Amino acid sequence: MGVPREHPSPLDALIAAVVTTASVVPALVVDAQWWVVALSVLASAPVLWRRRAPVGVLCVVGPAITALGCVHALPVLPFGTVVCVYTIAAYCSARQRRMTFVLVAVGIVVSLLVPREPADSYAYAAMSFMTAWALGSGVRAKQAQIDALAERTRRLDDEREAAVVRERLRIARDMHDGLAHTVGAMIVRAETGPLLGRTDADAAFAAIADSGRDALRELRHSLGALREGDPPHQPGVAAIADLVALAEQGGLAAHFTEHGTRAPISPQADAAAYRIVQEALTNTGKHAKASRVEVALSWSSGRLGVRIADDGTPPERARGETATGFGLVGMAERVHACGGLLRAEPTRAGFVVSADLPLAQGS
Repeated sequence: MGVPREHPSPLDALIAAVVTTASVVPALVVDAQWWVVALSVLASAPVLWRRRAPVGVLCVVGPAITALGCVHALPVLPFGTVVCVYTIAAYCSARQRRMTFVLVAVGIVVSLLVPREPADSYAYAAMSFMTAWALGSGVRAKQAQIDALAERTRRLDDEREAAVVRERLRIARDMHDGLAHTVGAMIVRAETGPLLGRTDADAAFAAIADSGRDALRELRHSLGALREGDPPHQPGVAAIADLVALAEQGGLAAHFTEHGTRAPISPQADAAAYRIVQEALTNTGKHAKASRVEVALSWSSGRLGVRIADDGTPPERARGETATGFGLVGMAERVHACGGLLRAEPTRAGFVVSADLPLAQGS
């Protein structure tokens, strides 16, 4: 709510001047005794510091108003107290507001009982202070609404920034997974080309050209989808067998098995399963230098298990990726995003990557 001010604002000075004038001038005109004028000043001038110490100012202004009402016949108009009540209702804490309510009620009763004011004076005093309290509470409610809207705007900005980051990571994963696999296969074939006979070498280089065209096609598709604002179509479980066949064409002894009955799967988990196999096969052929790989899918109630096992040796630092690569990181991000679990660990026979994916979105 309101922040205490070190120095009064011009508005505070104007309010204090008006309140002081309205309180002191009647005292000077009707009864110019010095102590009456002093009490009138004490009951109004401290309003200048109402924002810095509202409760403290009320504790000075309130007793001065009560003293004037109890010992002097001059009609007392509690301008200073009303301004303090408004300020406390608008800017102070709940504890301070409760304490103020009690103090003001006691002050009103004393100010009216001691000089034996008529009954209508109670209604007038109550109406004045309740009006000030209601106005202050309205200001407080409006400020609370403004603060709530500002907080909501801040959260929306944070959510938009987080969405941008997530989209950036998704694009990076898709570009990496799609291109790294194809380019990795091209590198492997190019390295083995000189060791092959003329006929096999021609076939290998033809396969390299096909892979390059596939990579270029996927790159154009991804960039085109980004321009249009729609995410590109992601291959899924149905294309995993083709991945394994492509790896076998590259010289790996690749074997694919599938257990259980296929079930409907969320697009996110479907794409994650494909990309996990794709990245694992890339690491198997490019980094682990394996000669054999087994890819297995296991369908069960509400889950899909993906397992890729090879006989290669992973690098010490990345365990299946280059020192500066992001293969396993991208796998983990995909699996965690759809609520699954990923494990990647060396074994005596080589290296195993396994993932447990929920079939339903957000399970």
